Amino acid sequence: MTCTVPDSPGPREALPLPTFEFKQFYMGCLAQASYLLGCDGEAAIIDPRRDVDIYLDEARARGLSIRYVIETHLHADFVSGHRELAARTGATILISHRANAGFPHQAVNDGDVARVGALSLRILETPGHTPESISILVTDTRVSDKPQMVLTGDTLFIGDVGRPDLLGSKGITAEHMAGLLYDSLHEKLLPLADDVLVYPAHGAGSLCGKNLSKDTFSTMGRQRETNVALQPMDRDAFIRFLTKDVPETPAYFPMDVEINRRGAPALEPGMRPRPLGAAEVKALQAAGAVVVDVRPSEEYAAGSVPQSLNIGLDGQFASWAGTLVDPKRNIVIVARDEAGAVEARTRLARVGFEKVAGWLAGGIAEWRQAGFDLETTAQVTVGELHEVLARGKADTGRTFQVVDVRRAGEWSGGHIEGAIHAPLHLLEDHAAYLDPALKTYLVCGGGYRSPMAAEILREIGIRDVVDVKGGMAAWKAEDLPTTVS
Repeated sequence: MTCTVPDSPGPREALPLPTFEFKQFYMGCLAQASYLLGCDGEAAIIDPRRDVDIYLDEARARGLSIRYVIETHLHADFVSGHRELAARTGATILISHRANAGFPHQAVNDGDVARVGALSLRILETPGHTPESISILVTDTRVSDKPQMVLTGDTLFIGDVGRPDLLGSKGITAEHMAGLLYDSLHEKLLPLADDVLVYPAHGAGSLCGKNLSKDTFSTMGRQRETNVALQPMDRDAFIRFLTKDVPETPAYFPMDVEINRRGAPALEPGMRPRPLGAAEVKALQAAGAVVVDVRPSEEYAAGSVPQSLNIGLDGQFASWAGTLVDPKRNIVIVARDEAGAVEARTRLARVGFEKVAGWLAGGIAEWRQAGFDLETTAQVTVGELHEVLARGKADTGRTFQVVDVRRAGEWSGGHIEGAIHAPLHLLEDHAAYLDPALKTYLVCGGGYRSPMAAEILREIGIRDVVDVKGGMAAWKAEDLPTTVS
């Protein structure tokens, strides 16, 4: 099982290919992109993820020596592997002079140029998402003196731009940062030619923006036409647009920024968590460890360790673990097998969660064989829920409630009539609006988040919970009625 999407989606129109060694590494579960640029036997790696062997293998296969590791900014949503990659290759880390970085590096300023063979990598200071954000303008001097590509980090996405609100805890307002971003876009990026390729650091699903496209690259011309944040508006209108309805900030974001500022230590080879017996898991849980079950929701529903949290590897595991799990607590993994446990531990490390105590060796069968109780989660189809709703309209007494745990933007696009909106990341805060005496049907976007919601509600005393399989995607696929409010 892997978090990497080898052939990442791109725009539907045909685009020119780079004339140099180039690879985009797209990690679906974090919607994160990193890059290799190479020429004349040298390479640069841009925004590397925590586990760096993938870049070493690629450079070796292409006969390239990694000369630079470049960070477009201090990432909040994942831990970067810049420090380990530099240590293993002798490469120089380039990062903005504004980053206050605590590891060996070369600070860069606007207009600085790094050479990778015949490639010219020109630094553009593009603050707005963060003060230290940079973009990298790439020119293959063997072909032309005109730039071919710009790597935009979290400044410019495909379909959107970076969110400006992540520094509120430091007293820097979203409005101030949005103004800087407007200036960066209009002074540095929008003047670029239409045919310049645009490669950002994230795609759809990332919480670093609001309206990111599923495409992972485009051109400046295409973005001028279609990017919602690049449509004609003055600076004040742009600030109002960008600071309205920003998504939640996961609790782990500030932690990851500081880890990246220091530089994360190297990962343990193999990342194999310690095998644990059922009794050991039970004791660790009693001592405060959180049990994270990474199996698909159907398997979790059929039987799980009581009070375990289902965050499946088949979805955005790392970002939801980072949102819902306290990094100070020990973590015990329940997986189908050791490979799943290794994958889970690796993904947790990618967002800075290191306190993995081990995994339940033998999986849930080991728990069952030990004679310990299993917890089950009731599930229904959307058709069955629709029948419940129809019967409920005829009943005089209220016996159930439907809770929609999607984000605000998803809810506003259409929801089940009568449902209560309680976004997953705020579910405990919204629990006061729920009746613990009622059967509670839980609905999310596609069935991935509702099992997480089930355990959160059980832990605060709402025991009769039902997971709606397939969520609103299945509801709409069957053309069942929705409302907008």
